[in-house]
Amino acid sequence: MKKGTYVDGFIIKIPKKKTAEYKKIAKDACAVWKKFGALDYKECIIDDVKPKYVVNTFPKMTKSKPNQAVWFSFITFKSRKHRDEVNKKVMAYFDKKYAKQEMKMPFDMKEFSYAGFKVEVGM
Repeated sequence: MKKGTYVDGFIIKIPKKKTAEYKKIAKDACAVWKKFGALDYKECIIDDVKPKYVVNTFPKMTKSKPNQAVWFSFITFKSRKHRDEVNKKVMAYFDKKYAKQEMKMPFDMKEFSYAGFKVEVGM
């Protein structure tokens, strides 16, 4: 059985001094996405910054600064339709939760990259 056939992927530059703040937000977000049906949710901080034989690394691609860490994150779903259903519930939950306050992010949203991906190969 396939774990998921659709993936939302994210690349984010987080100031290193805001790692703990971001991890708290990520843990909360993980719980919410899983509550509403996501199959998996991962937030991954860069570890191997300069892998051998790789020319275009994530830090180079994102133009990150020395005080920033690159995060690669992904959420898996049964299908794009399932993703849309889950995300609709998640957004309604967050809209209600943060209706009376502004949700400040510990990174510049202009440096946040996102796309949805159809899984072509995998188990």
